[in-house]
Amino acid sequence: METKKTLRTALTALLIAAVTGLLAFVRAGYSMDVMVSDALFQRASVASKDIYIIAIDDRTLEQYGSILSWSRQLSADLVRLLNSDTQTRPAVIAFDVIFSEKGDADGDAAFADACRAAGNVVTAMSYRFKEQPEYDENGRITFNKYHVDGAIMPYEALREATNQGYANTLVGTDGYVRRAMAYIDEEGARRYSLASQVYKIYQEGRGAAVEWPELDENNQYLFSYSGKTGCYSTISMTDVMDGTVNPAIFADSIVFVGAYAAGMQDSYMPAISHGTQMYGVEIQANIVEALLEGRTQQQLPTGAYTVLAAVLAAAFYLAIRRMKIVPATILMFLMSVAAGPVFAKVMHMRGVITPVILLPAVFFAVYAVHLVYGYVQEIMRRQKVVNVFKQYVAPQVVDKISKDKDFELVLGGENRHIACLFVDIRGFTTMSESLKPEEVVEILNEYLSLTTNAIFQNGGTLDKFVGDATMAVFNAPFDLDDYIYKAVCTARDMKAGADAIAEKFEQRFGKSVGFGIGVNCGNAVVGNIGCDFRMDYTAIGDTVNTAARLESNARRGQILISREVYEAVKDRVAVTPIGEIPLKGKSQGVFVYQLDEVKSD
Repeated sequence: METKKTLRTALTALLIAAVTGLLAFVRAGYSMDVMVSDALFQRASVASKDIYIIAIDDRTLEQYGSILSWSRQLSADLVRLLNSDTQTRPAVIAFDVIFSEKGDADGDAAFADACRAAGNVVTAMSYRFKEQPEYDENGRITFNKYHVDGAIMPYEALREATNQGYANTLVGTDGYVRRAMAYIDEEGARRYSLASQVYKIYQEGRGAAVEWPELDENNQYLFSYSGKTGCYSTISMTDVMDGTVNPAIFADSIVFVGAYAAGMQDSYMPAISHGTQMYGVEIQANIVEALLEGRTQQQLPTGAYTVLAAVLAAAFYLAIRRMKIVPATILMFLMSVAAGPVFAKVMHMRGVITPVILLPAVFFAVYAVHLVYGYVQEIMRRQKVVNVFKQYVAPQVVDKISKDKDFELVLGGENRHIACLFVDIRGFTTMSESLKPEEVVEILNEYLSLTTNAIFQNGGTLDKFVGDATMAVFNAPFDLDDYIYKAVCTARDMKAGADAIAEKFEQRFGKSVGFGIGVNCGNAVVGNIGCDFRMDYTAIGDTVNTAARLESNARRGQILISREVYEAVKDRVAVTPIGEIPLKGKSQGVFVYQLDEVKSD
């Protein structure tokens, strides 16, 4: 039995581990998980004072018209203005605008010349990616090298005069931006993203190391935002061009120039503020700051998390399977917090993003199933006890026990004060010799049904049948009010019922039988007595033996009760004193009474 339980436990643990591992492998609940992760880790901080945004906003568009109508001379003037003083010029000027189409020749040339002279300008380009991925010989997606389907570049003169960076924004499947790409290796050349190019030039310009974050197979990484929309110092391009803002404030800083008007359709959903859009140029600024501050992350490898989740889920099951509800609840809560937000926070500080809700959800599911299983087991155990006691106790009493949450069945033996009743059919052995077997069984069943019903109707416990005799106890296994009187009433009911059916059998078989009944009360040992594979709920002791002796001395139709019984019910019965009679097995005689009438119930 123990081996089977151990095997069942091991198989259950393996099943839980397998299911959890599968859920971790397929990244179940990913959309909800990243939302929780965003809420926990995408927190606004103090944005860098060395990053500025010159906004092509609604005021700028009102002043200069649609950007498509601009001469590139305006952009050239902006570059010259920002670089007019070599002591206060920006470290990097990044245009988050793709100047792909040629404009007026003079303006295009002027812009290219201004950028060439400045030497600190980065302009945007964009890649077109194939809708369907290509695969290498190992069947892996070759995102970096083979997805490129074309590029939108600045016009040739500007391309030669500036560094470029692709401004493609990586939008997740849920519509939010939380991932960036460092670079693409294409045909032997490395092309940096706009943010990467700005970061690289800025670091090299101040003599600092260019350190790329840990990248995945697609050269991508996750990044933490510095703030929500508007967190960077944003200045209208109009205010810069008309001299309202002194360009000296941009000294040695990173300056982004980009769309900051809704009509320009360059806004996305940032992970830091669900439901509020952020302009693309602000996202580029956040990525640069994340690279500068080292606030980038990678997803924990799926294989590692799959193994970790499977092991922890199985361990949690093995830990709580023998626990009661309170410690199991505490453990579930502690492990959910530790394996969820706490573990995720520790790993996030180390630059690793881990699922937040999967393990807590698994722990809760295992915990809930454990509770339900325990509850079902308790119901089944209780029903098993109820079914057993229906063989002994009146059905209405069994129903009461099954609804009583405070009732406890004492297994083994206990000393209780009880009333004990024995009843036997007089003349049954002699009669059975002259009847057919089926007739004997019919008579016996009729009488035993009578005795059983009388016991149950008075709240007694049917102890056992011994051939044609019946034994009943009162006040065991549970407390029974006025149990001695109810034992006497049971004897009365048996006698009355026997008189009624005796006449029926006289008519059918020409033979009649009657009962002899004995009732005693006192202390006895009651409980489940037997061995591991065969037990019987019964009562033993002198009280029981005396009741049996009283029954054996009772004549047909006679009820004998002991002095102890009489003293307990003497105000409610009429009796005939029999006197002291010797009983087999007892050195002293017992004073007995014949029960004639029960005066009231």
